[in-house]
Amino acid sequence: MTTPPAPTHRPRPQQATARVTTPYRARAPRPCSPHAAADALVVEHLPFAAKVAANYARRTGHPREDLEQLAAIGLIKASRRYDRRHRPGRSPNHFIAYARPFVNGEITHYLRDKGFLISVPGRWRELHARGQKLLREGQPLAEMLGRLGISADRWREITQACSVRVVAFPVTSPAESD
Repeated sequence: MTTPPAPTHRPRPQQATARVTTPYRARAPRPCSPHAAADALVVEHLPFAAKVAANYARRTGHPREDLEQLAAIGLIKASRRYDRRHRPGRSPNHFIAYARPFVNGEITHYLRDKGFLISVPGRWRELHARGQKLLREGQPLAEMLGRLGISADRWREITQACSVRVVAFPVTSPAESD
């Protein structure tokens, strides 16, 4: 048997005799981060955010993945403001009702600010989305126009206005383009 090595540090005499007089209290384990409960709430409700984003993607033609990210940001904002301690017996539907304006707001702010280069009236965007849906379902153009109650000239105008999207181009410096 080998003996353990001697400690290299010797306590000072006053340290060796000092005792802690406060009793040990068991503390509840703290979460890893101050937002752990809010983050768990977000993860639990991500399918709700995806459903809202898919609804907007279907109506606007924007990529669903982009809108899901925005919906998740809205969910994070809602979860950070939501106080579960004062509402212990509430159902998960209560959080969904609380979070819906945050999720919708994030998506609509994006669509309003970055969705179109020109300002397209909401009615036109709605008509365009409904018309595109009818055309994808196989409706003839004349029947689609009749169901929407617009003329062919108006449909061309709406289609042209709604086809202008924000396009991101990579920025290159003048030295790179030579």
